Amino acid sequence: MSKGNDIVVFISTRNSTCGECGWELGRRAWITLERKKNALCLSCADLDHLEFLPSGDAALTRRSRKYSGLSAVVVQWSRARKRYERQGLLVENEALERAEKECAADESARKLARARAAARRAGLDLEYVRSFAGRVREIYPFCPTAREHLIAEHACRKYSGRVGRSAAAKALDEEAVRLAVTAHVRHAETNYDDLLLKGIERRDAREKVYQKVFQVHDRWKHGGSQD
Repeated sequence: MSKGNDIVVFISTRNSTCGECGWELGRRAWITLERKKNALCLSCADLDHLEFLPSGDAALTRRSRKYSGLSAVVVQWSRARKRYERQGLLVENEALERAEKECAADESARKLARARAAARRAGLDLEYVRSFAGRVREIYPFCPTAREHLIAEHACRKYSGRVGRSAAAKALDEEAVRLAVTAHVRHAETNYDDLLLKGIERRDAREKVYQKVFQVHDRWKHGGSQD
């Protein structure tokens, strides 16, 4: 769901179920809403590769949003004020890093970078991430070096809508790992994001990149040359 030109991600206040994958997301899930008001987890909404930038630094937020091709506003309902309040942005990691570099000329920005690094560590269960990464490498032994750690970190952040937070993922279920790898491949190995930015519907864009995603899965799992 978007407000104006913004994609909006809601931190839910009730138990939620993804209308596409059917997973129980629990309370405080990070969700989007389709036109029919169906809730979608971040994975099914194709936003789970984005980084969360909390509100608080106007310059960093402005620059991150400027450089991020795909972004989303994160809001939460305030019972006291009876309205949705902005919590921050989801932006592309490259855009956030570029914005941080531009802000790095002054001391306050460097403090912010350290605070963000601490927040990232707090948002990860490091032992779980290591286990999930190991499972990715076990199932996909030919994926590029260190890519399993990137996939695990994105999948396992403490946002309820991400693949890695499901019960199946915590049990290191192969299907949950496959979904996490698929999400990563779609964004990192295809032109999927460009298709979305051109206004192509999500399901149509997925169909266009399906064959490429399948080929990468097969290569990472069984080996073979780059297409």
